Formats: sequence, structure tokens, C-alpha cells
Amino acid sequence: MLTVSRLLLVPVFLAALFTEDGADTFWRLVAWAIFAVASVTDHIDGRLARKHGLITDFGKIADPIADKALTGSALVGLSLLGDLPWWVTLVIAVREIGVTLLRFWVIRHGVIPASRGGKAKTLAQVLAIGLFLLPLPALFVPFNWTVMGIAVALTVVTGVDYVIRAIRLRARGKRALVT
Repeated sequence: MLTVSRLLLVPVFLAALFTEDGADTFWRLVAWAIFAVASVTDHIDGRLARKHGLITDFGKIADPIADKALTGSALVGLSLLGDLPWWVTLVIAVREIGVTLLRFWVIRHGVIPASRGGKAKTLAQVLAIGLFLLPLPALFVPFNWTVMGIAVALTVVTGVDYVIRAIRLRARGKRALVT
């Protein structure tokens, strides 16, 4: 239910973000609040699923889709509004799509679990997006960019790590098939 609620919040979030062309303080705060609630439900969802053994095939597929829909829509929305350069959105999107494709590439050989770096990447992305959503005074710009820089760096580093782990997993899987 939490995963589905996150998916349902995406269009509501976008409607709030684009109200008054993204320039109205009240609606930016509403968009930020929706993004924050949706992001927190992701954490709660994962925690409850692990604690109560409620990990389902639906959840394994829908949860990453909901996460990518939320962060992806926020990044694209911020870029469309001119608040975030497109290169940031593209770097993050390419990494996320690439990792998803890698998952399919290695799926018959196994699953690569989320790493600490991947979890740090997600947290950094959520914090950075949240900062860019907030209508903060100009003095926060360097701080916002520092957090976004950390998010982009973690996105790239964990993407490379995922490629390496996927190649190793696939090689081990192929060796196991041969022997």
C-alpha cells in the first residue's frame, strides 16, 4: 500500500510543483511536503517489509519503479522550471536506467543487493532534491549545490560499483553453468 501511495503521489507532487510555474512559495512548500512524505514512506515501507518478512515479488518490482518515478519526476520538473541544470538530471537518469538494465542482464545469475553506497546515494539525492524544491534565500545556493554535488558524485561512483559487481556476478554465474 505504501508503494502504491508513493506512485499515486507523483502526479499530485508534479501538480503542486508546476502551479504558478513553480514560482509560488506556498505551492513549492506543498510540493516539498509531498516529496518529503513520499520519500519517508519509502524508508518506512522497506523497514516494515524487512521486519515483518513482507518482501513480495510485487514490492521488488514496484518499489524501485515508485522511487525512480518520484525522484525522476522531481529532477525533470526542476530542470523544466530552470532550477536545476539538465546535465544533473541526465547523469542521475542515465545511472538509474543503466542500473535497472544491468539488473535484468544479471537476473538469472542472481541479485545484487543494495550497498551502503547505494543507500547513501539515495539519501543524498532525496536531500538535494528537497533543498532544490524549497524556496530558500540565495545564501543557501552554495549549500544546495554542495549537497547536490555529493549526490551526483555518489550516483556516479555507485553506478560504476554496480557495473563491476554485475560483471563479476554474471561471470560467476556463467562459470557455474559450465562446471
